[in-house]
Amino acid sequence: MEVHDLNDAFILEMQDMLGAEKQILKGLQKMIDSASNDDLKAAFERHYDQTERQIGRIEQAFEAIDRSPQSKHCDGIAGIIEEGEEAIEEAGEPHVRDAMLIASAQKVEHYEVATYGTLCTWGKVLGFDRAVELLKENLGEEKHTDDKLTQLSQQINRQAQPA
Repeated sequence: MEVHDLNDAFILEMQDMLGAEKQILKGLQKMIDSASNDDLKAAFERHYDQTERQIGRIEQAFEAIDRSPQSKHCDGIAGIIEEGEEAIEEAGEPHVRDAMLIASAQKVEHYEVATYGTLCTWGKVLGFDRAVELLKENLGEEKHTDDKLTQLSQQINRQAQPA
């Protein structure tokens, strides 16, 4: 897609974010399976369900601007997910693996917060009020998830320290 104006940029970024959320679902399932801490596993499971709802909101945001939902592969998220998969393979000790999983998950959250923030700003400028409402809901959830991961990391990071 050739980008000629902010509207085109908005649509392209929405397609990228829809693709990212779909890719994140696959990565989250691996994180759920790899986490040893029960609270962390539960947090990933909650975020998996949340991500499914966020995909629905992005699709609704497309419809709110009279566009059919389309996704594109997100190279940024793909790289972050790949790093997370390497962490799963490289960390032998469960507490260390959990700490590395949190770090990977927070990288994803920060990417999502940045992208949703941009989409909300652009959408507001473009007058896409309904789409912005939906995207702000996703943005708030991503910020909340990041905060919860930070809280979990305080306990898990202590457990991962050298003896």
